[in-house]
Amino acid sequence: MNTRTFAMLFGIVFLIVGAGGFIPGLTMMDMSGHAADADVTMKSMFGYELKLFPVNVLHDIVHILFGIWGLLAARSLAGARMYFRGVAIIYALLTVMGFIPQLNTTFGLIPLYGNDIWLHALLAIVAAYFGWMNRDRAGTAA
Repeated sequence: MNTRTFAMLFGIVFLIVGAGGFIPGLTMMDMSGHAADADVTMKSMFGYELKLFPVNVLHDIVHILFGIWGLLAARSLAGARMYFRGVAIIYALLTVMGFIPQLNTTFGLIPLYGNDIWLHALLAIVAAYFGWMNRDRAGTAA
């Protein structure tokens, strides 16, 4: 698959997910279902997106920023590869942080626990593939 196309797809999905956090029907507010919910001090727009993923306003802004970064990175093969390498490293770190009780709320600001852990791990794996392993023949021929 084309690395640039996939960077654009990642960017679009991140933008949709980020925007979805601001839509009340997609994000169920105050669904305290996890012990770490109490540790989140940034309660603005706090809830569970699609009833699965803990988010708040800062989490949604981060998703939007990753979306913009993906769209900008998709303009070149080198940019797309660097984007995916950055996403892989950052999301691998976020995955590990999700397992550590003292860090799974990013110091109370952004929830990283529950279903976010496996989603972040999956994103890190896919991003690592496109950042380091995918041999984009179409991109290198251009």
